[in-house]
Amino acid sequence: MPEQRTVTAATELLPFLFENWPDMKRTRLKQWLKYGSVRVNDHAVTRHDHKLKPGDKITIKVERAPRANVKPLPAGLSIVYEDEALIVLNKGAGWLTVATDSGSGRTAYAALTDHVRGTDVRNRVWIVHRLDRDTSGLIVFAKTEPFKRILQQNWHLFDKTYLAITEGVIKRDSGTLRCHLNEEFSLRVRSVPPDEDTREAITHFKVLKRTHHTTLVELKLETGRRHQIRVHLSDMGHPIVGDKPYGATTDPARRLGLHSSELHFIHPATEEKMDFVLPLPDALAKLV
Repeated sequence: MPEQRTVTAATELLPFLFENWPDMKRTRLKQWLKYGSVRVNDHAVTRHDHKLKPGDKITIKVERAPRANVKPLPAGLSIVYEDEALIVLNKGAGWLTVATDSGSGRTAYAALTDHVRGTDVRNRVWIVHRLDRDTSGLIVFAKTEPFKRILQQNWHLFDKTYLAITEGVIKRDSGTLRCHLNEEFSLRVRSVPPDEDTREAITHFKVLKRTHHTTLVELKLETGRRHQIRVHLSDMGHPIVGDKPYGATTDPARRLGLHSSELHFIHPATEEKMDFVLPLPDALAKLV
């Protein structure tokens, strides 16, 4: 986080920020100011023309959002990290990210909206990316639309890691899986020959553990296509346990054996590296 600066001559706040944080993008400094991360003598200030006098202490700080008087999230959802810009959520299997066209099913989006409105009824959250209903693990929501745009524009640069338990024993220790996907059908994505309507999907995998009947595999996404991990593993002949739409014949955990285990990205306000790791939930860990 940038260190504290002391004002030496009368000026206005925004020009002071530009002059004293020259390595920061001006748009980022304006965002810090707009969303209350700029402190003058430890008080949040948002006016760009706020008058500064010699001796004023200027800091930039993104704080965790207040939790007081906020009701707990429903079972199956838990907050891993929260500040003024974003929320990192641990989503349990069975929760939709956002409502489907039918409008049915409980959603992480609705639960988080209730959460942030516990401190201010005007608050809301924005969806940055999605997890399938039956995939568990880490998912990011933004708390302002500008922060959502920054995260989405850079999402392809960030590191996303999943853990999957597949049917059968994968013999290769590691490799890269590639195909072109037809995402026309909502319930099942298909790998097809490439054409102008398909999108290439690339997944890097590494086997972590083998049992007599299953394989625990780590998967890192180079692209972020819908269902790409599920399609790639199914095409290998090793569908994820519990993944009946993609060919699985077993369901030992009574859920899809896929978990979003790691996220590494740059914070949209502070530009700090954010690192989050979640182990397999108990229902899946018992299988390996």
